[in-house]
Amino acid sequence: MIPQSAFRNPQYEQMINFARESLGLSESISLRLSPLEGRGSDRTFSRLKWNRKNSAILIHYDPKRIENTYYADIASFLSRIDVPVPRLIRHDPSRCLILMEDLGETDLWSLRETSRKALQDLYQKTLTIVHRLHSFPEKDFPRDRVKLMGDFDHDLYRWERDYFLDHFVRDVCTIELDLSFEKKLEVELSGLAERLTASKRSLVHRDLQSQNVLIRDREPFLIDFQGMRFGSLFYDLGSLLCDPYVEFKDKQRMDLLSYYYGLSKQSLTWEDFQKIFWEASAQRLMQALGAYGFLGLEKRLEAYLSHIPSGLHNLQLAASKVTSLPQLLELSFLCQKAIRR
Repeated sequence: MIPQSAFRNPQYEQMINFARESLGLSESISLRLSPLEGRGSDRTFSRLKWNRKNSAILIHYDPKRIENTYYADIASFLSRIDVPVPRLIRHDPSRCLILMEDLGETDLWSLRETSRKALQDLYQKTLTIVHRLHSFPEKDFPRDRVKLMGDFDHDLYRWERDYFLDHFVRDVCTIELDLSFEKKLEVELSGLAERLTASKRSLVHRDLQSQNVLIRDREPFLIDFQGMRFGSLFYDLGSLLCDPYVEFKDKQRMDLLSYYYGLSKQSLTWEDFQKIFWEASAQRLMQALGAYGFLGLEKRLEAYLSHIPSGLHNLQLAASKVTSLPQLLELSFLCQKAIRR
């Protein structure tokens, strides 16, 4: 609940006025704003309530982070292609305000302890939605109306691995790599980027983890898709099925990967499909571990540090499943020893 003192805050008044305008509510109807935990990306979230049972989500964003300005148009596009997302009620770019449908607070992460069958069903539904996103033809994308962040390419993959080396290997693990090992690792990870860049190109969510899939009435909805871009679909699959926030049994993970594989005709054999999945998972997990280090140490959001053990475990698993990442696998074990000290 916003304190009474906030009523004298011009930003609060601006948000309330925007909500009234957007919803067509008169001054006689009482509105309440309750702050929600931020989802990062320089945005603040509030739950707006009126008439006891009605609610919506109000977002205020910093336009200096350019992807924030893309969110509303991407939401409208995804709705048009039948990818379930919260309904956009209104976007005011001049005030950096977005009003969205309130889908509640239940996400895949909060249901991680539910029955295995029920969880499997929710993940299969999510993968069906993600496959719909991945299947959208690039030639039909409305680039004149919907802006996206830059495609996944060699530069972005390089940024992710540098992010991992700087904020996780050096800052969290306090490991300084010798020049010989660093050169071999760079050759190995450059090759990984080359293979991912050459894999099937699709629209990807970019941050498809359990907390970015809301569940309402047993149906999934995607959120936090402002980083959507064209890239390798395997990056999304690795994000979801090697998610450090959720523990999967090996069979459960592979059953879900097989489910996705069966959704459409694949030019890859099942063996090759699995190989690229594990490689993309390793790439994604490097990014995640870098983020945990950056957010935990530099931004002092210490809760992120608690996810490092599971993220590192998953990185070791992914690197061990292929023969192409021996340096990364060795580094993951060195990091494990370092954080146990």
